[in-house]
Amino acid sequence: MAGAAAATVMMTGGCVNVTAPDKPIVINLNISITQEVVYRLDGEAKSLIQQNPGIF
Repeated sequence: MAGAAAATVMMTGGCVNVTAPDKPIVINLNISITQEVVYRLDGEAKSLIQQNPGIF
């Protein structure tokens, strides 16, 4: 039985046909990036900035 299966495989060969698609492949990526910035100022630095708003 195994010999018959091996003979069948050998007779059919190993030919595989691969064809390229007619249209290009399109990949849609929906990416959402959210950034949150948290900052803390020292009380002295905060008052300095409020007193001199033109330094920044």
